[in-house]
Amino acid sequence: MGNQNEITEPSNLFNDVGSLVQRGWARKPLLKYNKEKIGKGWTRIKEWDHFSVLNKDFGFQLTIGDIGYLTQMSYVWLDFKSRKRDGKGLFKFFTKSKVLPLNSLEDSVIEFPTKKFNATISKQGNKRILTIDDPSFQNKGIKGTITFHDDPKMDNTVVVTGYDDPRLFYYNHKINYMPAEGSIAIGDKSYTFEPETSFGLMDWGRGIWPYKTRWLWGSGCGLVSGVPVAFNIGYGFGLVGSKEGATHTENIIFYDGKAHKIDEITFHHENRDPTKPWKFTSNDNRFNMVLEPIIPHREKMNFGLIYLNSSLMHGFFSGELILDNGEKIHIEKMLGHAEDIYWRW
Repeated sequence: MGNQNEITEPSNLFNDVGSLVQRGWARKPLLKYNKEKIGKGWTRIKEWDHFSVLNKDFGFQLTIGDIGYLTQMSYVWLDFKSRKRDGKGLFKFFTKSKVLPLNSLEDSVIEFPTKKFNATISKQGNKRILTIDDPSFQNKGIKGTITFHDDPKMDNTVVVTGYDDPRLFYYNHKINYMPAEGSIAIGDKSYTFEPETSFGLMDWGRGIWPYKTRWLWGSGCGLVSGVPVAFNIGYGFGLVGSKEGATHTENIIFYDGKAHKIDEITFHHENRDPTKPWKFTSNDNRFNMVLEPIIPHREKMNFGLIYLNSSLMHGFFSGELILDNGEKIHIEKMLGHAEDIYWRW
């Protein structure tokens, strides 16, 4: 297994000259995001809070992303029966990196009212709550509240990634398994999320990285014989093309709330095509999975300075996971997603 430096002691994220105090992976966000010591100006800081909830019939996602000179709030509705996705996003300019909280564990409320829709993300104790209200959605309106149950005893995915330039960094906290409940109404039809079958995901990211970036990410979760199972897979940011300098990966299997660290994972896909199954293998042979697409999605955006080329899919994972003790877990049609994204931003 490669170098997998686990961070176990709390510290500040940055030292006095704006470079990382520690690099590696952790089971909880132990490092304090002391943003006042950050190494570059607000125009370079990227921050986001992303939440997703899926069950076998439908899903909902809410994202707020602040890149200093603009902030976007967006939502996506996923209908797995009709295999369609729909949603909306709106920008506000020159928000100067002051919208999002500094801590992913403390109680907070993110409000981002717009002319078209209102959405909020809040943390109250062990609950993370999303609201959406957009009267114009599909000419019918969408409105609802979803509550995620975040068990503080469960391990999470946390990575602290550095670059050759010491002022660049990526600090990321993901919670890959949260039972979710609530309902969303579209027009006069109500969609209910039950915690036994609906599972949520949080992706909390803060960073400054090179202008050109590629990242690959995947996540799946569900119950296997009544036991919570989830995984986080990916690579990119500081880890691509610099294997010597890499201190860790973000590849983790979660079984009954405990993290089982795995090494490097390869995404096998033909021209990043999200309409065809993607295959995933690990160099330690502990992760062998195929993702069958239900809703493939491709997106390109070119504003000159900002360029996006994304390929992602929601679908069913099937395959095999091997825990630290050698136990094999067979996965059959577990809901999840994977993405392969090029950014210039």
